[in-house]
Amino acid sequence: MPIDTDDMKEDHHEYLRVHFFTPSEYEKSGPAWPIRIGSNLAKPGYRIGPRTTAYYYLLLVLEGRGTFAQNGRTYPLAAGGMYCLFPQVMHEYWTDPDEPLRKIFLAFDGRMSLELLRRIGLTPARPHVASARAEEAAAGMRSFLNRAAAEGPDLSDLDRLAEFYRIFASLERAALPESGEPDGISWLQRGLEYMEIHYAEGITVEDVARHAGVGRTYFSKKFHERYGHTPVRHMQRLKLDEARMLLEQTNYSLSEIAHSVGYPDLFSFSKAFKKHTGLPPRQYRQQRPPS
Repeated sequence: MPIDTDDMKEDHHEYLRVHFFTPSEYEKSGPAWPIRIGSNLAKPGYRIGPRTTAYYYLLLVLEGRGTFAQNGRTYPLAAGGMYCLFPQVMHEYWTDPDEPLRKIFLAFDGRMSLELLRRIGLTPARPHVASARAEEAAAGMRSFLNRAAAEGPDLSDLDRLAEFYRIFASLERAALPESGEPDGISWLQRGLEYMEIHYAEGITVEDVARHAGVGRTYFSKKFHERYGHTPVRHMQRLKLDEARMLLEQTNYSLSEIAHSVGYPDLFSFSKAFKKHTGLPPRQYRQQRPPS
């Protein structure tokens, strides 16, 4: 279908609209930040490379067909596909002259950029995938580009980061393995990290399993196989290790410590603590070494 190119700059091989960002010190102190965002419509002779880039580039194909080459492999490009250019890696891509490519793209940098890409299914070994949410992500990128063009330097660094991460969040929701079986390491790690942050907040194993994206029974079974103890036992250890630290390093009352680590009352806390350490909490505190 005809594409409106009125707001695009024309050069010899494409129509291009692009906005550049100057990252703040706050952005550069974080895991990743945007460098530029743009969209283009290829002309029939459009060809980029062979060349490298200094940044990470995420490109979504909106229309047309073409070919992408990186690391000695080639990939067909079509609507709904996304591909990544990795820094200092030679790449090349070109359009089918009969079906010119139309793309939207986002360049970014930061120490956790590879992890961001991994979370949406892209790695140096797999730089091209099809995404069920490419349309949603493209809408997010268009919104970001429009805001950047309209607000210019008035678009704050927090606004830029919010727009940036929203794009990856939309793509991550479609990035589970195609088999439908979540990757064992990633979902177990997600559950473990959830417990280690929220153990004192009354969470249950069912809550943890839901956060990990699997059923409670399956989560408990796989957790025990991997870590050698149950999720319930792990959360209890977290609570009681924190309680020991509070008993050793503070003068908080036993009731205050019990509530701080997630026990509803002093009785249940004391019973669990004695089972874990061999001593009731009051006696444990009395026997602590002098500071």
